[in-house]
Formats: sequence, C-alpha cells, structure tokens
Amino acid sequence: MEGFGPIRVFKAVSRDGDVEYWATNDLAMDELGRQDLAERCWAVEEYHRALKQCCNVERCQARSARAQRNHIGMAIRAFARLSWNFYATGVSWYEAKTAVVREAVRAYRGRPLDRMPPTA
Repeated sequence: MEGFGPIRVFKAVSRDGDVEYWATNDLAMDELGRQDLAERCWAVEEYHRALKQCCNVERCQARSARAQRNHIGMAIRAFARLSWNFYATGVSWYEAKTAVVREAVRAYRGRPLDRMPPTA
C-alpha cells in the first residue's frame, strides 16, 4: 500500500453472503488471529449498543462538562450492574431493564408523588 507499507488483507464471507475485508500491517497474522480480533471487536460493539440502548448514555440533556461526565459514569455503572445481573441470573440486559422500568411505573401508579389538583 503506497505511503503505508506492506499489509495483509483478509476476505471474510459470512453465511448469508456478506463480504467483509480486513487489512492489517501485522504480516504474521493468520486467519485464526483475525477471527480472534473479530470476536473482540464484536464484543466491543455489543457493549456500546447495550450502553446506548439499555443505559441511555446518549440521552444526557445537561450542558456542563461535569454533568455530562457524571451521566456517562452513571450509565457505565448501570451497565456494570446489568452485566452482573446477567451473569448471576441469566436474565438479559433488555429483560432486566424492562423489569426495572415496569416496576417503577407500577410503584408510581400505586402511589404517585405529585397529584394534580382537581379541575372541576
């Protein structure tokens, strides 16, 4: 590759026909090493997806940097708790999040914190 040096390219074809190319400057890497790295990359993708979908890390409405850092830290902490719960009970991240939200809604409906004054 011009301006970069020698590289090794791998072509991976999935069962459904999708083609993916991997390039590396590690000329000693073999297909097994590439598969190991692909699995690690997938684990990182799963982590980011769960952090966004289950812990709402991207939904911070604060403007100050400190508040945003606090929000991200709490989202990561929530993800760690969901992961611990998954390994302890086998309940997925999504099921656990749904159970928490469902219980919070049930508790609020049973005893609302703020009552609206009657209008009639």
